[in-house]
Amino acid sequence: MNLFFAWRYFNSKKSTTAINVIAWISIVAMTFGTAALILVLSVFNGFEGLVKSLYSSFYTDLKIFPAQGKVLSLTQDQLNKLKGFSGVENYSLIAEEKALLQNGEQQSIVSLKGVDENYQYVSGVAKSIIRGTFELGDAENAKIVLGAGIENAIGVQSDRNLFPLVIHIPKRTTGNNLQLNSNIASGVLNSSGAFAIQQDFDNKYAITNLAFVKGMMGMATNEYSAVEISTTDETNADEIKNNIAQFLGKEYLVLTRFEQNRNLYSIMQAEKWVIFAVLCLILIVAAFNIIGALTMLVLEKEKDISVLYALGGSTNFIQKIFLSTGMLLAVIGGAMGMLLATAVAWLQVEYKLIPLQGGSFLINYFPVQLKLSDYLLVGISVIVIALLASWIPSRKAALQKFSLRSE
Repeated sequence: MNLFFAWRYFNSKKSTTAINVIAWISIVAMTFGTAALILVLSVFNGFEGLVKSLYSSFYTDLKIFPAQGKVLSLTQDQLNKLKGFSGVENYSLIAEEKALLQNGEQQSIVSLKGVDENYQYVSGVAKSIIRGTFELGDAENAKIVLGAGIENAIGVQSDRNLFPLVIHIPKRTTGNNLQLNSNIASGVLNSSGAFAIQQDFDNKYAITNLAFVKGMMGMATNEYSAVEISTTDETNADEIKNNIAQFLGKEYLVLTRFEQNRNLYSIMQAEKWVIFAVLCLILIVAAFNIIGALTMLVLEKEKDISVLYALGGSTNFIQKIFLSTGMLLAVIGGAMGMLLATAVAWLQVEYKLIPLQGGSFLINYFPVQLKLSDYLLVGISVIVIALLASWIPSRKAALQKFSLRSE
């Protein structure tokens, strides 16, 4: 019944044309406000998904660190049991240390990462080679794959460099409580390729074989810096993590991909909520049009209100009519906005209508990713804002009874 009256009041001809005009303006404002909110969130989702995909190419589903110090010890029996865990697809043993990489007079500080033959199956680095091949050699004939930024810093082309590179690494004593030794280990490597994933990795990492790094650092056979693990289903990473942590004990720290990049993901989530809060101001501004339209409608329908009271209508009944009218304006505008946002997003996905300026990013267009949760969030926001905006004029209409009696 309330919706029936609301639709009649909205659709009927008014004595003052301005009421209809303001009502449609409020619908248009809600339409564009809703569309803008969904589109901006979808673009943010697109960038967020792109960044996560880049980081997931380097960071593995799970990673085991030492709880203290920089070295962990794992026996072959522990490694065999680790591989047999349900959900564990593969693992790679890692030895990592800061090092100085030289090409003649040019040099750069790098994070030298020694990896075993399984690394290409747990990480996406091997799929991100832009020059040369992913070849790491062995302890006697070591080869190195450089991040694109490091390659540029030391002035080499990894796939055609004729002269070996020199690496300097601080030697360390064995054991978990490590102290820097005064000696510096030096070695030579030939570059085999270069990878490009994301600037944070490209400017920091160089990858070679595990035996070479362990030999230079003086690590024992069963000592490593970390173990990187790929899972059969990333959605079960937390459960697998808990099982591994329980098996290994408190001397080991097991982290998921999210926990390895907690600051990054937390910042992205905070940015999304801040953007959402700022864009909600558009809907709040649009809600002022609803207040204006309903206030004028209440003045227009004074006689109707008095008739409804005479027929036994209650204060709540009158208030609900005008609340429903305000909600009707918001729902029409919100629905049209969602349809408009969906159409624009589809066009962007299919035809890349809006380009990214500058040409320095990995893609040359704005990425868009629509999520059902964003539609639900925006829909609830539209309803709440419209409800608050409609309450003042609807309350005024409900109190019209007392003003009529006083007259």
